Amino acid sequence: MNTSKIKPNDLTLVKKDQHFLGQFRAMASLCEILIDTADAELALQLATIAQAETRRIETKFSRYRKDNIVYAINNSHGNAIELDAETSALIDYAQLCYNISDGLFDITSGVLRRAWIFDGSEKIPNQQTVNSILPFIGWHQVTWKKPWLSLPAGMEIDLGGIGKEYAVDKVLQLLMSHTNEPFLINFGGDLAVTGPQKNQQPWQVGIETPDTTGEAKNILEISAGALATSGDSKRFLLRDGKRYGHIMNPKTGFPIEDAPRSITIAGSSCTQAGTLSTLALLQGEKAEEFLREQNAIFWCLR
Repeated sequence: MNTSKIKPNDLTLVKKDQHFLGQFRAMASLCEILIDTADAELALQLATIAQAETRRIETKFSRYRKDNIVYAINNSHGNAIELDAETSALIDYAQLCYNISDGLFDITSGVLRRAWIFDGSEKIPNQQTVNSILPFIGWHQVTWKKPWLSLPAGMEIDLGGIGKEYAVDKVLQLLMSHTNEPFLINFGGDLAVTGPQKNQQPWQVGIETPDTTGEAKNILEISAGALATSGDSKRFLLRDGKRYGHIMNPKTGFPIEDAPRSITIAGSSCTQAGTLSTLALLQGEKAEEFLREQNAIFWCLR
């Protein structure tokens, strides 16, 4: 099957050995549900539920839309916006990440896309352009008194740094309420499992090399929990032999330097694993040291 031809609203279901594989595209990724069952009707039902829930999350939190809560916040012009419980929980989590990272994990830093376009070219913005954006970055400028959020005019939030992993966890929880069959969820390399397969064997997953080949560098086995990977294999700039990855330092407005090309983390949830992998990349050359201090299970590729 040519997965590149799956259209955004398409859902495909194919038999794969003793499993059914459901696939659709969302959140700029190929999303897959691998279900250990011989029941085609059940597999289709689960894949349909997974697609619907993923679409709901993407519709609600995508910064590319003009009809959701993120757009309302980013266009509030300094006025306080009342948030629902789900959005409030994500904002609480983002604030926690900001605090424990000493301000490096900052959901207001997405405005740097006005200067940086990571398309593989050599177009590096000048310091003056970056400096003009820095005043609009900094969670400390936001007033958050649940459920009311007040964002200064000109600032924006971007939940893309946690959205895909959050979707994996939400879909996992939802499908577990509909079946006891084992399954694996994989959204663009961020994944979670309900447990081992029916034969008690672990699921096998690959970690891609940090380049454009997409080849699996390592094959990992997972029987519980989640894996998440952060890296710059697809989003970078290259100039004078120097590579600029898309993981940004919100304090300088420039990419983090000397970070691993890819970090994969094993965690109890995909959100936890994804956050830790991003926090590690934000440490630059000290990424591995940081992860060892956290007693993390991890794989780094440089």
